[in-house]
Amino acid sequence: MQVVASTEAIESVSCDTLLIGATRVAGRVVLAPGSEPLDAALDGYLSQYLQEVSYKAGHGELVTFPSFGRIAAKSITVAGLGEDPDEDSVRGVAGSAAGSLGERSVVASTLQLATGAASSAGAAAEGFLLGSYRFTAFKSDPHPSKIQRLILLGGASEDTLSRGVARAEATMLARDLTNEPAGSLTPEALAERVRGIADATGLQATVLDAEALASQGFGGIVGVGQGSARPPCLILLRYTPTEPTTKITLIGKGITFDSGGLSIKPAASMEEMKTDMAGAGAVIGALSACTRLSVRAEVTGVIAAAENMVSSTSFRPGDVIRHYGGKTTEVTNTDAEGRLVLADALAYSSEQNPSAMVDVATLTGAIKVALGSKAVGLFSNDDTLASEIESAASTSGERVWRLPLYEDYLKELDSDVADHKNSGGRWGGSIIAAMFLTQFVGPGIPWAHLDIAGAARSASAYDEVSKGGTGVSTRTLISFLERQDQRSAGESRE
Repeated sequence: MQVVASTEAIESVSCDTLLIGATRVAGRVVLAPGSEPLDAALDGYLSQYLQEVSYKAGHGELVTFPSFGRIAAKSITVAGLGEDPDEDSVRGVAGSAAGSLGERSVVASTLQLATGAASSAGAAAEGFLLGSYRFTAFKSDPHPSKIQRLILLGGASEDTLSRGVARAEATMLARDLTNEPAGSLTPEALAERVRGIADATGLQATVLDAEALASQGFGGIVGVGQGSARPPCLILLRYTPTEPTTKITLIGKGITFDSGGLSIKPAASMEEMKTDMAGAGAVIGALSACTRLSVRAEVTGVIAAAENMVSSTSFRPGDVIRHYGGKTTEVTNTDAEGRLVLADALAYSSEQNPSAMVDVATLTGAIKVALGSKAVGLFSNDDTLASEIESAASTSGERVWRLPLYEDYLKELDSDVADHKNSGGRWGGSIIAAMFLTQFVGPGIPWAHLDIAGAARSASAYDEVSKGGTGVSTRTLISFLERQDQRSAGESRE
């Protein structure tokens, strides 16, 4: 989709449909700023029609009205923005409209004018692109969105639009990776994909294969991956700007398929386990945008990639794994494998002395029980870092909710034969898993953990969120990285 800004008069722009916003003020529907000439050109019929169909201007409520040749646009689509529109509502309504207007080829919009903020143009562009997303790579007769051109009326800076487009394309990359079947996106294939992304975006990619992992002591990744014919790997993706302001490490869980291992999942629970690498997808997506957005932080992406499969070589309940750095874990549940590969990645990343580490993982079903399917669980050992991520998520249109790290919950993981077990009791599973991860974070390093198991996949499309893989946390990570100018390089831990 081509996204352009225009200062053309609203009644003169040629398009298949003209998308305008409407708000509700004191119980009355009011057309959003920039739309005033339309009703006059239509002799008041637009307002009359909205009244006759009892239009309420609720969030995402759409109604289409023919222009009768009175203006250059073939039709007018009114989109409800609720009572107090902001960038988040503009982004969401733009996404919802893109999904509904996918048969049009040219759409002009004034939605972004409703907030009065120039940056809303970027949110509108982001929403339209994400709302028009379709994963059609394996369709013999694909039906992608037909929207070819989006015209944002009222003008917008090139930088604002390019940033909105970059954020959307990074999220769509994460969605593509998450939606791809595990039969074609194996750990090795993911590594090759990352190499291609690095070449295209000016990043540096390095891959540690199974032999290197074994020789260097990455027992968690090797142990989880040893039951598969497709070997595991550790993928490093680096962005290094000139004179970086700080040093950030993003860690992604990259389990390209999770059968549960010998603690095998029920069939229904296994059906969507290609999604278990969604954390890796978010990290890769965020890194892919760094060059375009001129991020000033040095960023390293660390992807722990493996398949958790059932075979005669699978790791077993009762096995003891020795992680990178020497700590040991007794395996009591092979389906609690994500924390095992993240443990290696966290221990390895801690040695690189970053200013902060953020890991993203579809880690626990318990987080979906706690927060549902539209929110991400946030855990952190540092209040400043947690606040930065909360703020980044809020401005990105994504939800995070901070949960506690209770030290006494770690007792659930006491082991008679190793430093810890990998699985505890039924209750508080997300906190227990996060507490396990804390044991592999280096002293003094600010760390945050995003448990995206609930929000990584959606059963239906809503706002700018697609059905299937959502690419959740990609935009949160991007916003977080864009704000890292405030951190000084001197904060790197020694």
